Amino acid sequence: MKAGKRRVAASRASRARASPGIRISGPSGPRFDEILAPDALEFVTALEERFGPTRRRLLAARGGFRKVVRSGRTPGFLAETRGVRTRSWTIPPPPADLTDRRVEITGPVDRKMIINALNSGAKVFMADFEDSHSPTWSGTIAGQVNLRDAVRRSISYRSSDGRDYRLAEQTATLMVRPRGWHLEERHATLRGRPVSASLFDFGLYFFHNAAELVRRGTGPYFYLPKIEHYREARLWNDVFADSEERLGLPAGTIRATVLIETLPAAFQMHEILYELRPHSVGLNCGRWDYLFSFIKQYRDDPRRIFPDRASLAMTTPFLTAYSRLLIDTCHRRGAHAMGGMAAQIPIKGDPVANAEAMARVIADKEREVRAGHDGTWVAHPGLVPAALRVFEAGMKGPHQIDRPPDGTSIGPRELLAIPDGAVTMEGVRRNTRVALRYLAAWLEGVGCVPIDHLMEDAATVEIARSQLWQWIRHGAPLAEGGSVDRAVFRRGLASEAAALRAESGGSAAPSSIGRARRLLDRVVSARSFEEFITQYAYPYLRDAEGRGS
Repeated sequence: MKAGKRRVAASRASRARASPGIRISGPSGPRFDEILAPDALEFVTALEERFGPTRRRLLAARGGFRKVVRSGRTPGFLAETRGVRTRSWTIPPPPADLTDRRVEITGPVDRKMIINALNSGAKVFMADFEDSHSPTWSGTIAGQVNLRDAVRRSISYRSSDGRDYRLAEQTATLMVRPRGWHLEERHATLRGRPVSASLFDFGLYFFHNAAELVRRGTGPYFYLPKIEHYREARLWNDVFADSEERLGLPAGTIRATVLIETLPAAFQMHEILYELRPHSVGLNCGRWDYLFSFIKQYRDDPRRIFPDRASLAMTTPFLTAYSRLLIDTCHRRGAHAMGGMAAQIPIKGDPVANAEAMARVIADKEREVRAGHDGTWVAHPGLVPAALRVFEAGMKGPHQIDRPPDGTSIGPRELLAIPDGAVTMEGVRRNTRVALRYLAAWLEGVGCVPIDHLMEDAATVEIARSQLWQWIRHGAPLAEGGSVDRAVFRRGLASEAAALRAESGGSAAPSSIGRARRLLDRVVSARSFEEFITQYAYPYLRDAEGRGS
């Protein structure tokens, strides 16, 4: 072969190995071609090419907080960023439709859910590709279709009983939560490597809807999950700036709220707001994931055993400290300090139990508004009126950003105080029950599951299974006598699996119950701690048509 021909052949082979764009391997569905159009995939490809390597480096660098813990030292605020914490600076004022956020409703990107949430009377709806979404390929792309229609107000839905659902004249402001930095979308690959699920979810939504949102007088607004370091917030800011420039939008068009749901992030609240400064609009208390992260960081320490999950209310001192630090940080910087989730759902047919549940919701929201939060979360439209009444009574303006801080000093001692309380057999069984039922539904493509009158999501299964792992690893003593071990857990798991199989009309098929039982057993019984159960279980996920996702 002549040298020129050899060079041409080598060049062709190189181009074949290094595909110029993202390759899609997921099954097709109605209108998927609209979302996965070539120009949209080119946009996501550009994001992955530019920011994917940085994302991977940041994920590989995680663990610094845990190294401090394992060394026996007490973690603290970062010396390298002291100037950020001590200097005077603020974020830009919120856009008009994010000024009043006193009640926000969250939920998955299902078509009916989107309509009901936008019509709920809440100020904001966070459409979720993360904790309340089971990331099947079909569900993820259908969710993008649904949001595209919602932005253009063309979304509608007809239920099996013939009822029609359409948007009301006045609706909540839309925010979107993409998946966290740690997750990948394995049906979209670039040169054989799965792309970042964060960039995939964000990129498709932003490309299709940003200009339309601005034209309609709103904007592309986001919630950012699972951040562990201010450099991860800086990466999001770089993604936002690049995306605005590519679509010709003014800098700062994107606004984002960060969920403080990891223990390392609690020590970097100022820094996270600062890194996202042109795009910041607030921080949020993600309480269940925060507890999960706390256990993860201290998993090897037998002196730090958490009691039953039911006893870990926000009135527990270390959670109160976390909430107060978030409020003081946000208000000092001109940002919204959003409260946590009320997961209760209305209890039909039992007015006494329903009244008790609503009383707990109201008490929780009264605590939040008194503490200084500018808004709160609910999981069900039925809770919106009660939460609104509490915040309208306790917060006369659209927010409390100008409220002076209470002067309380919050440091490592307050943030890291382990709560008192017991581990009980009821706590073991409840964690087992909730984790199994949620995981079985999640494997079938359902990411938001009502269990025992609470709307549960992936944060629930994470805190439940991490507690079970911790109790087994350290032989936590039971209030009834004896201790937690694998045998205790497995007896409860077998009983709960049998009960779930005996029920009819559930969202989980028998095969998914068995798969969920095996996965939960492996994760809870293993000697090493699995970082994220959803990441571990992702290869076993099935799409909506029942094929391997």
